[in-house]
Amino acid sequence: MKIEKECLECIFNQSTRVSDFLHVTPTQAKHISQIAKHHIDQFDHASTPPHNATPMYEDIAEYLQVDDIYAQMKDEASTSALKFVCTCKENINLNQDKLQGAVKTAIAGNVIDLAAEVIFDLDEEIEKIFKTNFAIDDFESLKEKLSKTKILVYLADNAGEEIFDKICIETIKEIYPNIDVYYFVRGKPIINDLTLKHAKKSKLDEVAMIIDSGVPTPGYVEEFATKEANKLFKSADCIISKGMGNYECLGEKENLPIYFLFKVKCQVVARTVGATLGDIVCKKL
Repeated sequence: MKIEKECLECIFNQSTRVSDFLHVTPTQAKHISQIAKHHIDQFDHASTPPHNATPMYEDIAEYLQVDDIYAQMKDEASTSALKFVCTCKENINLNQDKLQGAVKTAIAGNVIDLAAEVIFDLDEEIEKIFKTNFAIDDFESLKEKLSKTKILVYLADNAGEEIFDKICIETIKEIYPNIDVYYFVRGKPIINDLTLKHAKKSKLDEVAMIIDSGVPTPGYVEEFATKEANKLFKSADCIISKGMGNYECLGEKENLPIYFLFKVKCQVVARTVGATLGDIVCKKL
């Protein structure tokens, strides 16, 4: 998905959020804004939002002399998500289709996003997610695909979401015990995206093989991935892709057995997929 004019303001607002979250000095905040404006002026409008935003975040992190800007928020998000585990598992077991309940659980976690245009409340989402219909509904296709899948690549998104992803993967493996699941995380800290450290801390290795994709962007970009990651990616019978960043990078690819799971949190993505802000999506490529 190519970057659009509306994305520029959104990405600039993301930079101001860094200042707000880290409580930087006025001088630092001004410099962070200058870094953002410098990068935005040079954005490649033939490229995706994640491609364009990544160098800006890298320069902000370098200026602040921190490796992981949102490290504390990521820890807090994962800890906060744990309180919903029992509720989600209960709802999955009560659902007429456990797989559908698991997929909706995974999407509920997708509200955890520090880079989104609109911030949703996780408590409210858990409350209503199991009664909400998919605005784009390729669930039955995903279900059929998984029934024939041996290798599943699951592209992670933000820290905190992995708690819900773990529940989803547990359910998938319960229904389809012969599936091998490979859980792809980012290669380095970028915004609040999930990395190997946080995935291991949340014990995702209990349900999947965690793969450090090597990708430094907030969305899976094949040319940035390790050889191991791309080999698995290309050999997958099915790919589950979480979040808008992965969709922005992969939504225009061809011939991938990929299903995008996310909550629509910006108008640009809403227009692209043909949905409305706040909708939940299970979309086949």
